[in-house]
Amino acid sequence: MVERVELLQIIINSVKNISLWSIVDISVVSYILYKVYMLIKETRAEQLLKGIILILFLIPISSFFHLVMLNWILTKTLAIGVLSFVIIFQPEIRRALEHLGRTAFNDRHVLQDEEVMEKVITEVVNSVDNLSKSKTGALIVIEQVTGLEDVINTGTKLDALVSSALLENIFVVNTPLHDGAAIIRNDRIVSAGCFLPLTNNNDLNKKLGTRHRAAIGISENSDALIIVVSEETGTISFAINGKLMRNYTKDRLKKVLIAIIKRRFQKKSTLREKVIEWKKKMGKTKS
Repeated sequence: MVERVELLQIIINSVKNISLWSIVDISVVSYILYKVYMLIKETRAEQLLKGIILILFLIPISSFFHLVMLNWILTKTLAIGVLSFVIIFQPEIRRALEHLGRTAFNDRHVLQDEEVMEKVITEVVNSVDNLSKSKTGALIVIEQVTGLEDVINTGTKLDALVSSALLENIFVVNTPLHDGAAIIRNDRIVSAGCFLPLTNNNDLNKKLGTRHRAAIGISENSDALIIVVSEETGTISFAINGKLMRNYTKDRLKKVLIAIIKRRFQKKSTLREKVIEWKKKMGKTKS
């Protein structure tokens, strides 16, 4: 009973000594840990992280029971494991840092005008629908916040307004640019015939061709929106954040693209409104 009272007293004293900055500190660390987990969720890194946590749990236990050999092995394994984590999961770490950069800076590659954005998406979707009907293979990348300049430089620079007619002509079979990807930035097709990095994911359906693997690959390394048309079946697929979704219709694809880009506008306007409201409150306080 005495021990319970002492424990309760310790908890009460600890709560009393918590300052506002301690709460902020804990909240920030918790948020960072949550975001890190969400970034590695359902990736290879998640399994390795679980292994490292298990080793961290076993080290003090082996030390407490004086299991010297086991403790030595676990300690050395942990040191090697951390280094291996950085080397093996370099793509995931890179993606995490890119995600951090995207959330911290302006959307300089995202369409700033909603009307223009809807016109561009309409042109893209119309071309994709026509390419699907004629079973013409196509790979279209819509650049978002992550810059794709290194990919753009692998193709032929066009810098032309987005139109369904031009996109359809780019992917006509046996033309010089039909094998690569067309990159769209804002309302312009900036380059065509571009080479995209292929995904290293070995768990994908073996029936997926090079275009689909390239679409997944670029979506793993950026926040781009990628549309693929299969030259064998005419199936329309959509890739984002390392995931490929198939069997899209014209209307469904249009709704998804508009919803994703509009969500960015809503987030930006919400933040802008909060800043304006904060400025008004500060102005009233001063007066």
